[in-house]
Amino acid sequence: MRVRKPFYGLLVLSLLVGTLLSLIGCGCNLTGLTGQPADGEITRYGNGYRFDQNGWVYLHIEGDPHERGVQHGYLMAPELAEVLRTVKYLTYWETGKDWEFFVTAAETQFTDRIDPEYIDEIKGIADGAQTAGVDIVWQEVLAWCGYEELTGYWWPNELAGKYAQPDDDHCSAFIATGSATKDGRIVMAHNSWNTFAFGQLYNVILDIEPTQGHRMFMQAVPGFIDSGTDFFITDAGIMGTETTIGGYSEYDPNEDPEFYRVRKAMQYADTLDDWVRLMQKRNNGGYANSWLLGNANTGEIMRFEQGLQYQSVEKTQDGYFIGYNAPTDPRIRNLECSNTGYDDVRTPMGARRVRLTQLMQEYHGKLDVAAGQKILADHYDVYLQKENPCSRTVEGHYELDAFEYWPARIPYAPQGAVDGKVMDSDLARQMSFWGRWGNSSGMPFDAKAFLEKHIQWSHLDGYLKDRPSQPWTLFNAGERQPK
Repeated sequence: MRVRKPFYGLLVLSLLVGTLLSLIGCGCNLTGLTGQPADGEITRYGNGYRFDQNGWVYLHIEGDPHERGVQHGYLMAPELAEVLRTVKYLTYWETGKDWEFFVTAAETQFTDRIDPEYIDEIKGIADGAQTAGVDIVWQEVLAWCGYEELTGYWWPNELAGKYAQPDDDHCSAFIATGSATKDGRIVMAHNSWNTFAFGQLYNVILDIEPTQGHRMFMQAVPGFIDSGTDFFITDAGIMGTETTIGGYSEYDPNEDPEFYRVRKAMQYADTLDDWVRLMQKRNNGGYANSWLLGNANTGEIMRFEQGLQYQSVEKTQDGYFIGYNAPTDPRIRNLECSNTGYDDVRTPMGARRVRLTQLMQEYHGKLDVAAGQKILADHYDVYLQKENPCSRTVEGHYELDAFEYWPARIPYAPQGAVDGKVMDSDLARQMSFWGRWGNSSGMPFDAKAFLEKHIQWSHLDGYLKDRPSQPWTLFNAGERQPK
């Protein structure tokens, strides 16, 4: 799925060096990182390991910050090489600024605002990837971790002074508990929406076992220290996901970046209130989200909407919250956003607000993991009132949408849902969840056929990848081999 052949020689060389070191007592256990391993093949480095299964890359890392970073970087070296190739090309294409411009900005903006623990982990990722033959420096890993904020919040505000983001309709989600679910346990589900060129990189199942703080199990991205797509469980029983707030325009470059705050909250929060407190500390407004959170041990769920000036917290032990990229808080919606689509069923936000509400009512008292999987794959268009996979459906398909009803958008854009994840509180206590790569319904995407039909996107040739239909797969923290 990734282009990796240019790195084979260097990776083989690093393997030979690693093998020699293990013979003289370094403790490394390597099993042949020569490009992408075959499905099911276990690859190890130190206490870290990876295997590929059904489109996902399962990655386990553990130990002190630099140690676990090195494991991450080495084991994800082929993917990090592809990340660099893609981000260098698309950053310039989409912003007119070179990748190096944002790398410099990341070092200036973020370095002094992030705890040394996470800078050490980021440096370890770069060191591990370099050992495996990838030419990457830690500042590039830092910029990649903060890419959403740098290109979507900081730079637009630098250009315009204040910038509304009407295109941030990323993801559909829900969390439910009590009488809303089949047996009273929490059920949480999420699918990630992104441009396909970037979203196809978000296929990591990451298990982090740090020496301090809580163990974390999440969907993630090669090189990220957080989730990025924000679907996670910790061994404190905190389960969480989110949907981005669209039309949002607030950002304070003098406070702490979101990717750092959310990682710290995952690692060190013991309760839902702790989680909110850590996210609020030096909040910069970047990557503003409607967070859907639950405590697997108590059955309580929360919606935490975080803008820069305004935030809201709602909790319940009997009901549900949905996510559709528009804020429910009137202050955030009216004072920090514009054009959220909250009431407009022609838009992805308004349509999914209606459809997810309908589905919560339809499945009331019957919600479980299987129902969550069906909901994430839903293709009913409430605007046209028929089955019609498009930008307005729970599983978004911009690549199929002519946007004749909303001409502000570009038709047939290669973006939309690229996965599906579901867990309940029983699975959460076991640190497990179900994932489906490609998208929640299993609808395949053929990059060549798409580009032949829509030549306006020809600049993505060589960067856009196929996503064949994959099955739902259950993943567990500490899993040693694919099932």
